[in-house]
Amino acid sequence: MDVTQILGYFGALIIGVVLGLIGGGGSILTVPIFVYLLLINPVTATAYSLFVVGVSSAFGAFQNIKKGLVDFKIAIVFAIPAFIGVYVTRRFLVPAIPSEIGTFGNFVLTKSIAIMVFFAIIMLLASVSMIRKSKLNKSVATEAVKFNYPLIILEGLVVGLITGIVGAGGGFLIIPALVLLAKLPMKKAVATSLLIIAVKSLIGFIGDVENLDIDWMFLLSFSAISIIGIFIGTYFSSRIDGHKLKKGFGWFVLFMGIYILLKELL
Repeated sequence: MDVTQILGYFGALIIGVVLGLIGGGGSILTVPIFVYLLLINPVTATAYSLFVVGVSSAFGAFQNIKKGLVDFKIAIVFAIPAFIGVYVTRRFLVPAIPSEIGTFGNFVLTKSIAIMVFFAIIMLLASVSMIRKSKLNKSVATEAVKFNYPLIILEGLVVGLITGIVGAGGGFLIIPALVLLAKLPMKKAVATSLLIIAVKSLIGFIGDVENLDIDWMFLLSFSAISIIGIFIGTYFSSRIDGHKLKKGFGWFVLFMGIYILLKELL
């Protein structure tokens, strides 16, 4: 095992620690770790990421279910279109993208570059949501709640599509949707989003099992290390200021997104 592989497995631990500390965001690191440290093809990397994200989020979701924080009705309404979106994307859309999309002068836009550029853009959007001070906690009104079901369903489809392409959980899209459209309190929105992310990611991965050769030994060992990280992060979460940590991690994700854009395009 060389240095980059050791760093890759250490990255698995960091993913879990971040998930345990701030309840999300760590999954945005899985694809860069697979692609740049472990030298896995971006299509396979996004598939592996779905599995790691799904398994890791399932552990967090189970803890929240025991605490009674998950709104199953909203989870079902939001998740069904997300399930459809992510499965169709992984099963049909991603395999249909040509190996070479187009040529622009001396630059050849390949499938791998396109996926990583789109992933970098998602990283930049996620970083902004982490850095900005959230005002969502104040957005839940006291009047009678009226769910905007068409918008919730549309958002679910969009999140499923994005998750299918980049292999990340999409919590930075799901949580605001649950707060603003489903009127859930922040704690319930975070808890419910973990359940949606877990099931959605694993269903997306099922779409890949039919298209890719999966290295199960590697994938299960990587996921196991990530889960250990979750327990470490959860243990320290009450001792560290989560808001400051999330903002700092947001800046790290921002610089990572810029680095990926420059690396892929230049």
